[in-house]
Amino acid sequence: MKHDYLLTKAGMLVWLLTLLVGVVPLSAEPWKFGVMGDSQWTTSDPAAANPFTVPVSIIKQVNQQFVKARVKFVVDVGDLSDDGNDISEATRAAAAQPLIDAGIGFFPFRGNHETVGENNSYGLPAFKSNYPQTRSGKFTKTGGEHYMVGSGFSSPIAVSTELEGMTYSFDYGEKGNSARFVIVDTWATPGKVDKNPNKYIYGYTVNEQQPWIDGRLDRKMRGTEHAFVFSHQPLIAEGHQDTMFLGSTNANPDWQNRFIASMQDNGVRFIISGHDHIHQRSMITSPDGKSQVEEIICASNSTKFYTPKTLDNPGWLGQKVRERSISQERYSVGYYIYTVDGPWVTVDYYSDDHGNWQSDANYPNGAGRSDTGITPVFNFVKKESWSYSLNGKEFLIPQGASYSCVRDSFKGSVARIVDGTNNSKAVDGVLDTKGGVGRKLTKAVDTGWQDNESGGKSPLFSNTLFLTGMADFGSERTDVYTLSISYNPTRVRSARLKNGYLGLATKDAEGNWINAVEKNSAGSVRFVAGPWKKGYALGSYGIDKRLHVVWAVIDHNGTFAAAGLSK
Repeated sequence: MKHDYLLTKAGMLVWLLTLLVGVVPLSAEPWKFGVMGDSQWTTSDPAAANPFTVPVSIIKQVNQQFVKARVKFVVDVGDLSDDGNDISEATRAAAAQPLIDAGIGFFPFRGNHETVGENNSYGLPAFKSNYPQTRSGKFTKTGGEHYMVGSGFSSPIAVSTELEGMTYSFDYGEKGNSARFVIVDTWATPGKVDKNPNKYIYGYTVNEQQPWIDGRLDRKMRGTEHAFVFSHQPLIAEGHQDTMFLGSTNANPDWQNRFIASMQDNGVRFIISGHDHIHQRSMITSPDGKSQVEEIICASNSTKFYTPKTLDNPGWLGQKVRERSISQERYSVGYYIYTVDGPWVTVDYYSDDHGNWQSDANYPNGAGRSDTGITPVFNFVKKESWSYSLNGKEFLIPQGASYSCVRDSFKGSVARIVDGTNNSKAVDGVLDTKGGVGRKLTKAVDTGWQDNESGGKSPLFSNTLFLTGMADFGSERTDVYTLSISYNPTRVRSARLKNGYLGLATKDAEGNWINAVEKNSAGSVRFVAGPWKKGYALGSYGIDKRLHVVWAVIDHNGTFAAAGLSK
């Protein structure tokens, strides 16, 4: 797009000050943690690179991405090997050592493949031997150097001492920028075995562990701003039809109600799981309809990829109506980077740019080829980002619905989407036997804020709004919409209003504040001295002096504020 702005001296001064403010993060030290999915090698290994059913050739490449991202620690969501034997579990632990040598913690937990047999006590002794850090946070580098990651480690030992370090929680981060991690293990132990009809071997139930879970999530007592919950089995999966509630998706609804309510009531936004070898984001509602939480099922780090079962498959027992699909990617190897920055949490999902890998004996491109059973060199790219903020709101917008319900305020600043519709046609791969079409995806639109007004020194004329969730998977472009933010009129000179030197601003790639319409994908820049009107084209922006708002017609999410513009 062409720009015809000229800098005045006053505008230059405000602009330079704004640039300085623009590079200040939400909190002093944002930090990151990584999450990776099930790691199983399930086919032949002609390169002899994946011993004892552990996909070392995949893990190495994902580890390198975590080191590059400088995460503080990584959580692995279970199924650490395919056969669950002790030597396999030791091999998986060894594959995590490069992370530990880089000063990155590694926190795994069991999946069903750790409990495939009774000959090794359901993998419990091997797990405790290989991963003492789940009880203490202590790590040892190859050279013998020790260091700690996390604090306040706890397990529900009142239920059983067998659960020490199996179900566990820990905290990370400084006050004002901290999180609690609660990891739930319901798999068999030598002292508790329940062979359920769904062929999985359970142990101490969610119901037995729920008092401990409630205590660890209690937002009034836990002392952390954020909390994240992990389990190997999803609340409602796409391919698997079992859950951690001792059965299928309809099992023990009272347990499900209490578990999901505990998350919602304590501000837990995400439950993170594996088991399904698919990237899936869904909003899950409790059986009683009173609570909900976003479920993130992790992409595969294995040679195994599942295809979702049809919606009308009888094994869902009528429970799929409790799931609203937000995003999905199938048949790809991927990983996740979570950034905790004060009240704001952002998740970036990366996967290989090839995708469509074939599963098991056909991995990666089909049976009978020269490369069958050999892991390719992946090129990981960011496919999706989403966020939430403790001082913001979330709005679920179905396809065809207006974005105009998106409205939020913070310490005198009011932001709203004035106009725009979710015109997405995106669907997932969860089909219906008769119709054969996927589910329409819902947009989860989130807001959040940074305080610019309280200190009185910011050159911005409003608090800063963070807006995410309006783009389709794999795209940074949104539907065309009109966003408005109120400004503080006591801080704005009349000449700035008259000449159009005030407007809706956003940040560019370097963190500089620019006119929000400059980041549009198309359209022409046009200033309007007056309120927004229906029909204004992409690229239009203006000031409504009567209502004290700036507005712009844009096609991107990002960071926004009322700011001085150069013209």
